[in-house]
Amino acid sequence: MVTIKGGFKVLTSKLMDKYADVLLWGINKARTKKYKKNDIVMVQFDLSAIRLAEMLQVKLLQRGLNPVLRLSPTSKMERNFFEISNNRQLVFQPPGNKELFENLNGSIYLNAPDSLTHLKDIDPKRIAKATLARKPYRDILFKREEMGEFGWTLCMFPTEALAKHAKLSLKEYSRQIVKACYLDKPNPENEWDTIFENARSIKKWLNSMKVKWYHIESKNIDLKITPGEKRKWVGLSGHNIPSFEIFISPDWRGTEGKFFANQPSFRSGNYIKDVHLEFKKGSVVKIRAKTGEEFAAKQLSMDKGANKVGEFSLTDIRFSKIDRFMANTLFDENYGGKYGNCHIAVGSSYSDTYDGDPAKLTKEKKRQLGFNDSALHWDLVNTEKKIVTAHLYSGKKIVIYENGKFRY
Repeated sequence: MVTIKGGFKVLTSKLMDKYADVLLWGINKARTKKYKKNDIVMVQFDLSAIRLAEMLQVKLLQRGLNPVLRLSPTSKMERNFFEISNNRQLVFQPPGNKELFENLNGSIYLNAPDSLTHLKDIDPKRIAKATLARKPYRDILFKREEMGEFGWTLCMFPTEALAKHAKLSLKEYSRQIVKACYLDKPNPENEWDTIFENARSIKKWLNSMKVKWYHIESKNIDLKITPGEKRKWVGLSGHNIPSFEIFISPDWRGTEGKFFANQPSFRSGNYIKDVHLEFKKGSVVKIRAKTGEEFAAKQLSMDKGANKVGEFSLTDIRFSKIDRFMANTLFDENYGGKYGNCHIAVGSSYSDTYDGDPAKLTKEKKRQLGFNDSALHWDLVNTEKKIVTAHLYSGKKIVIYENGKFRY
């Protein structure tokens, strides 16, 4: 058994071994080109997930790959950085980072935070400044992914901090992870393969329609999303474990109406609850939040693209076993429950939703097609009962999603 602070038994070695295999399944599915010997895979992990990182290191070495292991800063280190750094230190990037990212073939992130609110008193502008300084590295990886040279995935490891904010015991929280990732099955990879194939059929159905715009309606949502030209629905591609969402990066310019996130968010050490957004001509013109409104507003002013939609997503309850709030976006954006969920992400878009060769998708082409660009990517989740209707160019209307399920 592995234990963390508090002495709770969390995941057995057998379960972690399955978890590691599913993560390797993820990076293989997430990359269009097959991995070859001596490819470089970075494993970035929080301290509580060190046992899982050790297992991944062994499995990567056994496959002839070169693991680069990186321990993430603790919450105390993060707070020290933002409290003490001057402006030059906030944007400092270590020598060698660019060279590493230009040669990375894969990345696995093990998220196991020891605090979710340690940055709540830090000026959001300082956090935004540091985020913007790291954007060039993300752009390098986006381009490598478009070329088929890079695949990534991430997961969550249970910690007391996560369980506390989800209002669950550590045992209950861990059980949600095991269930959601199908680690309780004899062969989780086979389960994921089945889900992968079922999702492929739904995506094919969605992509067969000539859609002018989608109408999303619930108790607190009345939103118009325009897919735009040269778009396709993607998802369940190995990115994120677990991931059940099927999504598209729309033409941000066509977004109109109101969206409500009834799932809370923990972001950059801040807690944000009940976010209401109003869009006009593609941009957020009004923002309200029951908790964390000032932080949310500053996030959406981070850069020119931060107040625009980069993603629209739907999750089917037939795939997702997640039925509790988990205080972590990875799980909360894949919430199943009674009615599934839809979420939007304000900020950057995903080029793999381009219906063409992503390697040929230049910055100018992205701008012309309405793919949004930003250092921000913030998923905002709604779990209300809803209906999503596709308005086709032919004038026909098709309900594509209702009561938590695709109508396929």
